[in-house]
Amino acid sequence: MEIINALGRRKTSVARVYLSVGGSGNFTVNGKDMKVYFPTLMLQNEINRPFELTNMLGQFDVKANIDGGGVSGQAEALKLAIARALVMHNAELKPTLKAASMMTRDPRMVERKKPGQKKARKRFQFVKR
Repeated sequence: MEIINALGRRKTSVARVYLSVGGSGNFTVNGKDMKVYFPTLMLQNEINRPFELTNMLGQFDVKANIDGGGVSGQAEALKLAIARALVMHNAELKPTLKAASMMTRDPRMVERKKPGQKKARKRFQFVKR
């Protein structure tokens, strides 16, 4: 049984994925079932999107370890890691996933808070007189 591992990142989340080729479709995230770890249907659909685009849903056992960030960032990091692992398994899938913008790491990060300001862009209230 071949095991493919890949890494995906989004914001401060890091997802490591281990795909077992020829599995029964088991999906565990940090030791829990994917539907328990990501209870919302929207996040589950986003995570499964690389499998749906390539018609490979249920053909792999997926084991994922995710660190850092929030729920949405973790889901997007996991999606990128799965897409990368699928391309490692079969390079012919790359154009399909790239066309759906699954192969690009989202570079947007939280802008840092600046000194002399309330937040990253928001200033303190200005007093004219």
